[in-house]
Amino acid sequence: MSYTCKNCGAIAEEPGHLCSPCEHELTCNYCGEEKTDANHVCKEKLAVMKYFCENCGRVAPDKKNVCEPCEIK
Repeated sequence: MSYTCKNCGAIAEEPGHLCSPCEHELTCNYCGEEKTDANHVCKEKLAVMKYFCENCGRVAPDKKNVCEPCEIK
């Protein structure tokens, strides 16, 4: 199943890869917190993030996970 972003129209296999995802409750893969959203950034997640999206600000470990990647320096 794929999801479409309500904001920018991007398509992803998981709602967490969109800047305005479908309204689903997510669990953070890094800290285990439940009921997070796509913009959740915890200490554990931030430690492995290498890119952010210049459009929506989302962070990701890989370029392919953001629509307008910019390297975090």
